[in-house]
Amino acid sequence: MPVYQNPDEPVKISPRRKGVKQGGMLLLAGAVLVPLFGVMTSFSNSTFLEILTAFAAIICFVGGPLRMLYAAVFEEGAPNPFRPPRPYVPVPAPPPQFNPHVQQSALPPQSGPPPSWRSRPITAELVNPPSVTENTTRLLDRDERKE
Repeated sequence: MPVYQNPDEPVKISPRRKGVKQGGMLLLAGAVLVPLFGVMTSFSNSTFLEILTAFAAIICFVGGPLRMLYAAVFEEGAPNPFRPPRPYVPVPAPPPQFNPHVQQSALPPQSGPPPSWRSRPITAELVNPPSVTENTTRLLDRDERKE
């Protein structure tokens, strides 16, 4: 059975959306922190602030987009709202497409040969052409007679 949430209940944020928000906040925090640390480093000669500025830049400007990418690719998205099942309504059977009682031919009725049709020749009565070897043999016989 479907379970519906009360509209007054707060909607849970999906892990994917939460990760993308975290990455965006980290990126925006870097846009504020890195220039702030840079200004502070310029007024003091501390190497600690220089290293802190470099780490803040790397973590915020590289870590923020990587966090967003990880959340978008690997984390679970928001669940689809469940729709209630539709009530079952029986559908009447469609009329049969092929009627077995009616037998119709797909082709037109057979007709006779056209009136100007001539009969085929009987090929068994034709004379067979002489073979090629007979003609060659006769040429050889003529050469022997000349000698």
